[in-house]
Amino acid sequence: MSKRATTEYPISDTLAERWSPRAFDTNAVLTPADLGPAFEAARWAPSANNMQPWRFIVGFRGDEVFATIVDKLSGFNQSWAPSASALVVTIADTSTPSGRPNSYARYDLGQAVAHFTVQAASNGLKTHQMGGFDIDALTTAFDVHEPWEIVSLIAVGTLGDPSALPEERQAAELGDRERKPLAEVVVRGL
Repeated sequence: MSKRATTEYPISDTLAERWSPRAFDTNAVLTPADLGPAFEAARWAPSANNMQPWRFIVGFRGDEVFATIVDKLSGFNQSWAPSASALVVTIADTSTPSGRPNSYARYDLGQAVAHFTVQAASNGLKTHQMGGFDIDALTTAFDVHEPWEIVSLIAVGTLGDPSALPEERQAAELGDRERKPLAEVVVRGL
C-alpha cells in the first residue's frame, strides 16, 4: 500500500513514501541487524556541540523489554502497537557534561529519531512515533534517572493489514496523508 505524499516541490522518494501506519504485520520478525542501519543513521544525526544526547532502548516482539513497553502503553496504542516487530524507547540527556541544562537535548533527540525513521523507511520498514504511554512507569521499569528522560516511543515493523485495526481507525489508515500547505508553515518576516 502506497501513501505517497502529494508535495508542492519534489522531495526524495524515501521521504515522499514514508508514513506512520498503525497496522503492522504480526508475523514479521526483526533482528538487531535489521535495525542496525536505522540506529547507525541516528548515531550520525547532528547535535549541538556534538553532545549526542540520546539513547535508545529496543525491545523485539517476544522479549522481556518489548513486553515491558507494551505493558506501559496507554489508550488506543494498546490496541495496535503490540503488532509491531520492535518497540523503541527514546531517551534524552537533558544536561551538558558541565551539569548545565541542555535546552537542545529534545531537539537533538528528535533529529536522531528523524534520521532513524528515514533510514528505516529506506530499508523498507515502517515506523510510528507515539507519546501515549505511562512515562513514570516506563521510567521506573527501565531505571532511567535524571538528567536522562524518556521522551517518546517508536513502533517498527512491516506493513500489516489495516482491517486488523479497530473499525474507527481503518479509514484513517487507508485515507490520504494530509499536511498543512507550505504557505502556512513557512513565514517570511513577522
